[in-house]
Amino acid sequence: MTLTQLRYLVAIADSSLNITLAAERVHATQPGLSKQLKQLEDELGFQLFVRKGRSLEAIAPAGAKVIEHARRILAEAANIRSYAANERGEHVGRLLLATTHTQARYVLPPVIAAIKREFPQVSVDLQAAGDAEVLQKLAHDDADLALISSAGAVPTGGLAVPLYRWRRVLLVPSAHPLASLGRAPTLAELARHPLISYESSTNADSSLQRTFASAGVAPQVAMTARDANLIKTYVRAGLGAGLLAEMAIGSREDADLRLLPAPEALPECITWAVIPRGRVLREYALALLHALAPQIDRRDLRRVLEGNLEADWPTPPTWTELSQPITV
Repeated sequence: MTLTQLRYLVAIADSSLNITLAAERVHATQPGLSKQLKQLEDELGFQLFVRKGRSLEAIAPAGAKVIEHARRILAEAANIRSYAANERGEHVGRLLLATTHTQARYVLPPVIAAIKREFPQVSVDLQAAGDAEVLQKLAHDDADLALISSAGAVPTGGLAVPLYRWRRVLLVPSAHPLASLGRAPTLAELARHPLISYESSTNADSSLQRTFASAGVAPQVAMTARDANLIKTYVRAGLGAGLLAEMAIGSREDADLRLLPAPEALPECITWAVIPRGRVLREYALALLHALAPQIDRRDLRRVLEGNLEADWPTPPTWTELSQPITV
């Protein structure tokens, strides 16, 4: 068997058993991928998939075990390549970064620009999605690391590194009833008005829903969106008050709207980097993480990833503290 065969096998599993999609995923032809799969099954002496005609219908029980081992083998092969490149001082490659729209639009541009200056031969593949999709990309090896935010539980799916803390803010038109408050509204005051926020706001276990429920009131979530710019667009259209991350506010672009602190009862959020456990990161990936979290020593991060040091992260800075000029 070969690493190519194992890579094709995993691609089929991650493409919902669609050979055409799997071939596109690994930049192969469909006949070539099918041929390699047959050769692998012939060598192993059993079928990895349950077939219906020419289509793959399900993963066979024995196939599930083989795929599990194949993932580990491919991950270790990638680690060896990364380790060798780091030892050679070779800074050429591709950084696959999965994150949310807010991080991609408002946080990462200066960081990625700094990485590109230091490592000009590195290409960055930035994939913006919702929190759940971001972690799915990480689980399917479609990303080297993920950046997501939470207001409570530590993200799962890998080693979670706290980068920085941030709070939510309110944006309203100048004629909105809340604009004249001059302070953060209470939860009860905010509950009287339609609210526009991120798509996770409607989840029963979201920090927003839990916080309002604990106060005995319910938010009027009139509309949700993944993108902060869309939230602002509909705030301007008069659909409600926008509740969004503080880093999504621009002093010039949002000068026509009134900015208010969100109710203090809403908990602080933390942006995390989530890295597959045991992953050997390239130097440029470590540099990106250090730029986002200068309080963390690159060497300590590497030792934790290698399993040679227990994770004991320093308290992450606030977004206000971090948003000073970012350097690598």
